[in-house]
Amino acid sequence: LYVCAVFVNGFACKDPKTALVEDFFFSGLHMAGNTSNKQGSAVTAVNVAQIAGLNTLGISLARVDYAPYGQNPPHIHPRATEILTVLEGSLYVGFITSNPENKLFSKVLNKGDVFVFPQGLIHFQFNYGTNKAIAIAALSSKNPGVITIANTVFGSNPSISGDILAKAFQVDKKMVDHIHAQFSEYAT
Repeated sequence: LYVCAVFVNGFACKDPKTALVEDFFFSGLHMAGNTSNKQGSAVTAVNVAQIAGLNTLGISLARVDYAPYGQNPPHIHPRATEILTVLEGSLYVGFITSNPENKLFSKVLNKGDVFVFPQGLIHFQFNYGTNKAIAIAALSSKNPGVITIANTVFGSNPSISGDILAKAFQVDKKMVDHIHAQFSEYAT
């Protein structure tokens, strides 16, 4: 008997006859993430890696915790649009359109407010308050992916040439070297 697993976007489709309730369940969004890091935020993802039953359904979500003045730094989701709902606190959020306009769309959100970040556009969230903030993000993909801009550019392994980055950011190479050093933990 030959058994062949079918993969959809890198994840195996399970035979419905062997599905379990655990394939459709996740527990943990009631727990705050650890925000004691350089960014002051924590993302608890709930996607196909956590819930196998999401495979092919085109949805996922995440809880995002923000310390006072914490941020979810500029990033993109290459495979999803995001809709964010503030559950607690206030957030300054925004996204930037593509070249050549590079227009910033931003807003201060309070508890119960909702904001949409279009697929593939750089976006961010910042807790400008002195209290913690919490948000839930729903995404239009079972596996939205995330590319954090600074980590990717300055923490790549191997590193992008400092000369290239100095020219791209129009700064001195010493500044690029300094920034590279801040992200060296990502390049391991």
